Amino acid sequence: MADLKQLAETLVNLTVKEVSELADILKEEYGIEPAAAAVAVAAGPAAGDAGAVEEKTEFDVILKSAGANKLAVVKLVKDLTGKGLKEAKDAVDAAPTAVKEGVAKDEAESLKKQLEEAGAEVELK
Repeated sequence: MADLKQLAETLVNLTVKEVSELADILKEEYGIEPAAAAVAVAAGPAAGDAGAVEEKTEFDVILKSAGANKLAVVKLVKDLTGKGLKEAKDAVDAAPTAVKEGVAKDEAESLKKQLEEAGAEVELK
């Protein structure tokens, strides 16, 4: 019984790469399709592995407030989004609101910088 417990402990602590290699060995040498077992074993270490956090690739640019220079922010939102003047003003008035959603990190940071230079308070999510 102790051997099975030790085996289970070893399986639970495998990395994703090791689980993949184990799956290949089971399939090639023993003809076993370990798909369900590999998913169960891979889920174990992922829950306890805080170091493997996936980096976010898409960001939402959120206008929190227009600040003191509302007119400049409205004009900038109009230019950045391609909206009409009324739609841009409505978006600024509705703050906090998303100016752009699902953009790359570089673009999101650029938009944030431009909006902050115009006097707005901006957040990236």
